[in-house]
Amino acid sequence: MRVLAAMSGGVDSAVAAARMAEAGHDVTGVHLALSRNPQSYRSGARGCCTIEDSRDARRAADVIGIPFYVWDLAERFHADVVEDFVNEYAAGRTPNPCLRCNEKVKFSAVLERALALGFDAVATGHYARIVDTPDGARELHRAVDPAKDQSYVLGVLTQQQLAHAFFPLGDTVKTEVREEAERRGLSVAAKPDSHDICFIADGNTAGFLGAQLGEAPGDIVDAQGNKLGEHQGTHGFTIGQRKGLKIGTPAADGKPRFVLDISPVDRTVTVGSREELAVSDLTASKPRWCGPAPEDRLRATAQLRAHGEEVPVVATVQGDHVQVSFDEPTSAVAPGQAVVLYDGTRVIGSATIDSVQRVSAAV
Repeated sequence: MRVLAAMSGGVDSAVAAARMAEAGHDVTGVHLALSRNPQSYRSGARGCCTIEDSRDARRAADVIGIPFYVWDLAERFHADVVEDFVNEYAAGRTPNPCLRCNEKVKFSAVLERALALGFDAVATGHYARIVDTPDGARELHRAVDPAKDQSYVLGVLTQQQLAHAFFPLGDTVKTEVREEAERRGLSVAAKPDSHDICFIADGNTAGFLGAQLGEAPGDIVDAQGNKLGEHQGTHGFTIGQRKGLKIGTPAADGKPRFVLDISPVDRTVTVGSREELAVSDLTASKPRWCGPAPEDRLRATAQLRAHGEEVPVVATVQGDHVQVSFDEPTSAVAPGQAVVLYDGTRVIGSATIDSVQRVSAAV
């Protein structure tokens, strides 16, 4: 089988490519150049997609003994991931750029080009598992290593995309991957993992958004509309945020305040207690199913953030919308995030959160 191995320059993708080659596949390595300015996407262990990473990927390919190329997808990445990220924050929503990159770039643009060039599949270093069923379908499952599991950001993949995907590290824990890289003579064996958002090299999301969107001062208010402070732009906040609110007046009960709502139209940020964050239901749209679309109503578990906990829910599917009701109230649920549904370790699919029903509003 002809396999295109996406090689980021890190240890995971290098070992994934090596495993595919060792399994007897005809493997070609490709590094995705995603930055318009490769020097701007890395600072220490943060970020990725630099010239340094491209060189690391090439050296790994040489050790493995496979052909290697660099594909320039900077414009596609900027349009589908970076601009989407900025626009979502400008609208008061909280996007997940890694999930969007998998949906729009790695398993759309890259997979489409790979298939057009005669490759059969794309392999990546993601920590997730694909299980082949007796009827010929493919299921996406959580990785064996719960600390590294990346099934949440892969929950946008369809059955057609899974049919052409390999995740060779899904049955391995991270320490074993580094040990294997060392045995194989890969120089990236001890290379630090990338962190945070790859196109924000210093990790300062608020600063990046401020540079893109400029200042738009407004008020910070409580749930009753009383002004508590001021801010320089709603893009500097996310639902559930506690730190950096810069409210001079303490709450009457002395407890911390959290961001409850973000309204870019009137430039208002509403804050309240932890209890006021509690959500009983959410409505999501643009579902993407990893297999056949579920019928009507189902019991499942849901994950709301990349490293969040699973919570039991009832999901009701109505065409292009999904209603999710939590067994127990949960908090810090933000429009723009993905809700990913699971049946045990199997990923059912995902949808983008549009709105939430707060417990305090329902009382």
